[in-house]
Amino acid sequence: MSEMKLGLFIRPTGHHIASWRHPNSFHDANENFDRFIDMAQTAERGLFDMLFSADTPTAWTTVDKALNRQHYSAWLEPFTLLSALAPLTKHIGLVCTRSTSFDPPFTVARMFATLDLICQGRAGVNIVTTGNPRSALNYSQDAHLAKADRYEIAEEYLDVLRGLWDSWDADAFVRDRETSTFFEWDRMHVLNHKGKHFQVEGPLNVPRSPQGQPVIVQAGASEPGRELAARSADVIFGASQSIDIAQAFYSDVKARLAKYGRQPDDLKILPGLSVTVAETREEAQAKADELQDLIHPDHGLAFLSRRLGHDVTDQDPDTKMDDLHLEAVDDVGTRSGQMLDLARKEGWTLRRLYQHFAAARGHMVLVGTPTDVVDAMQDWFENGACDGFNIIPSMFPDEFESFVDLVVPELQNRGLYRKEYEGNTLRDLLGLRVPESRYAGAAAAE
Repeated sequence: MSEMKLGLFIRPTGHHIASWRHPNSFHDANENFDRFIDMAQTAERGLFDMLFSADTPTAWTTVDKALNRQHYSAWLEPFTLLSALAPLTKHIGLVCTRSTSFDPPFTVARMFATLDLICQGRAGVNIVTTGNPRSALNYSQDAHLAKADRYEIAEEYLDVLRGLWDSWDADAFVRDRETSTFFEWDRMHVLNHKGKHFQVEGPLNVPRSPQGQPVIVQAGASEPGRELAARSADVIFGASQSIDIAQAFYSDVKARLAKYGRQPDDLKILPGLSVTVAETREEAQAKADELQDLIHPDHGLAFLSRRLGHDVTDQDPDTKMDDLHLEAVDDVGTRSGQMLDLARKEGWTLRRLYQHFAAARGHMVLVGTPTDVVDAMQDWFENGACDGFNIIPSMFPDEFESFVDLVVPELQNRGLYRKEYEGNTLRDLLGLRVPESRYAGAAAAE
């Protein structure tokens, strides 16, 4: 039986918007590197496949009115963070975000090829088009590009990235002292890309990755996001509120792979999952309620405004969502519509909606015993909803330690999860094929 894959989505104090207010939280993790060492080492103790760090290149991560209540407004830049964690970890993959809207592809190719050599084949890059429009103002742009334009750029960007990673054959550097030959000319490949958005000569001035190429992660759930993932990604992170939604997403994206000459196992789908677990259901629910009670209403409404694409900061938190008659705003992401649909179906107020999404921003939330949690995880995994999960702890360190100490053993007891690390690279851990160089076929045909 195949084993589920697990990523840890790191965020300074946790993913719950009020996590920093809890007395046990890593409230200073936005500037304290030791906190991330703790997260990484706990993840390796739990035999996780990867650390994953999202990013946005702006401090304006919520509407202005409540920015001073938001812990995710200034923290350690993730590529530097993961580079520092590389020698302090041995097995776990290291994945963080770069933006196709703002980061030049040659620079990103060079950065992650280097990280992959430093950590001996454990690097991956999460490619995003960046949804926050304020980010554009930090990059000499007057306004953010439209979503369709951003995805068009992203498609060409990934072609350039992967082309640059094929710049050198694995055996290019012969380092022959006798003949004074450091590398063989015919094992270096110049890209000479001339496209609509990028002109990149190459070659990349970093040797080939120990795992062929760094792993490419993508998180878009929109139509162009799904297509981009099917064409170019190795892992896709999703956000589904129910198994039915997850199954529909899983089957849709997997079905797109064949037209790109890919197999179902070439793309791992890992939906986000927030878990609050304890020995009893009552204890688990009490822990979840404690965090909910720490949400300041101004922060809750500001959080919703950013996620819905509508300003509700002046509304009474106990206003029924049905009374607001809001429509989904596609440009802020597909979760806008999911949030509105769920709120109307359940008859929720604004307060109930922001509480529901406060822990995980639209990902699945489980609260219960280890048996409760693993029953749900197993149901999703064995019934075509996922290949594993991207774990989104509501608070560090407590909730993540509880997951490793209580949920991981139950997964192992059921034969759903590894008992020791296998392989040496991130591709090994995820069960992904090593990508063949685009130049290998041409050389074999000569």
